[in-house]
Amino acid sequence: MVTEHTERGEAPAVDPQAPTVPVKGRAATVLPLGHRWGRYDLLWRVLAATGSGLAQLLALPPYELWWLGPLSAALLLFAVAGTRMRRAAWLGALSGAALMIPLVQWQDVFGTDVWLLIAAAETVYYLPMAMGIALAARLPGWPVWTAALWVAQEAVRARWPLGGFPWGKLAFAQPDTPFAGYAALGSSALVTFAVALTGGLLLWALLRVALRGPRAGLPTAALALAAAAAVVLCGTVAPALGRPPAGETVTLGMVQGNVPNVGEMSIAGERMQVLQNHADGVHELAAAARAEGTDLDLVLLPENASDIDPFRDPAARETIDAAAADAGVPLLWGMSRFNDDGTRYVSSVVWDPETGPGEIYDKRFLVPFGEYIPFRDFFTRFVQRLEQVSSDAIPGTEPGAMEIGGTTLAVGICFDVAFDAPVRESVAAGGGIIVIPTNNANYNFTGQSDQQLAITRLRAVEHGRPAVVVSTSGISAVVNADGSVAYQSPEAEADVHIAELTAADGPTIATRLGAAPEALLAAVGLAAVAAAVVLSRRGREADQG
Repeated sequence: MVTEHTERGEAPAVDPQAPTVPVKGRAATVLPLGHRWGRYDLLWRVLAATGSGLAQLLALPPYELWWLGPLSAALLLFAVAGTRMRRAAWLGALSGAALMIPLVQWQDVFGTDVWLLIAAAETVYYLPMAMGIALAARLPGWPVWTAALWVAQEAVRARWPLGGFPWGKLAFAQPDTPFAGYAALGSSALVTFAVALTGGLLLWALLRVALRGPRAGLPTAALALAAAAAVVLCGTVAPALGRPPAGETVTLGMVQGNVPNVGEMSIAGERMQVLQNHADGVHELAAAARAEGTDLDLVLLPENASDIDPFRDPAARETIDAAAADAGVPLLWGMSRFNDDGTRYVSSVVWDPETGPGEIYDKRFLVPFGEYIPFRDFFTRFVQRLEQVSSDAIPGTEPGAMEIGGTTLAVGICFDVAFDAPVRESVAAGGGIIVIPTNNANYNFTGQSDQQLAITRLRAVEHGRPAVVVSTSGISAVVNADGSVAYQSPEAEADVHIAELTAADGPTIATRLGAAPEALLAAVGLAAVAAAVVLSRRGREADQG
């Protein structure tokens, strides 16, 4: 590939925004409007945009080719640099669709239309990002500005609409890689920035050599490669900065009770069986602990371990009471709590063997169309199967710092873990061990459980403490503070496990800074776009003058 200013036979004057100096002389310093990737410019751009989405997909679980993350950012930049806004938009859509359609394929449990609608909604965010990248690439230092735009895109996608859907962040492919360390300094936003910046620097180095020749380009290309290497190496030492001291050691049990008919949309018809499976798991765990001479401090159960409200159903309460009495320690039991108006809370409840139910955490981020139906009257008119979600869940509002068995846990239920705030606020409130109760029964063997585990692993690095995922049907796991997995259960099988974990005592830098790094980086990216627009207008005015 060689760069060209215009297509063969075109006159430069056709485009009033075209650069007034040869592109080659400015190669890899800026990529202005009119920059071309040779004779087959459009073909290269289409291939690069598609490759960007596929590279990001393969970087994420269950594929876990994490090193493709920087390549994904570089390919999208290559695809849109120097092109007009309309073309940048549809190239961004192509990249987003190549990622999102296969990434959230597990949503087809609710129907192919629901899956494709969610994928399309997620793809939309890539249009303005691609347009912004095309603009920011016209500025010197474009690897920095374009990386910041990835953060801006993910920040908006994690908040709007309906509370956001941050699945598939660049950061979520890096749970125990050199990039993961940045999570301890600036949460998932700084990880995404580091990954995209590395990709931009690699592309900058390649273009410097390809477009200016080895003799002129190699010295500065070497500097760019050194900078990329420094980004990677700094990530490996980042967790040591402000690492929280070790706290108490806790022996906890985990129960994965399994459910009937895993992978089906609804298991509501087997609610009592699900409850009994998890109660049986507590009895099995208690017997194993006694046989090993292990003194448990607490036992963790997953989200929806009881879809029958034990506050309203005496039989369900009796079942849980018996399990707690056998364990002899407090249980953290996931359950639905129903209100008089038919709504419900998705909760984790501390259940003491002597005093019964105590502290409660209510899930804060609920799954639209799964746990509640927004604009129910409207959507159920067109998609009748949504009526299977018979009651709307109500989000909680308080952090999940829960004291149980003398230990404070940082609890976030299932979907909560994909968002920065719930776990961060629970840790800031004193949680020394991250606990993620979840119900993935609808998604076994689809990759969704692997993706959620990867997010949990990044949260462990972010807050410098171990994490536990406890699921109805897998994957349940114990994660070390460095993001590595110490134990992982099989999927779609009953499982119990005992783990000894050391809690962390205090916050990391990322916990203290909160959303500030994300806001700063997003602002940098948007400011670069604004600057590019202003400079472009001034350039047109100067040419016309």
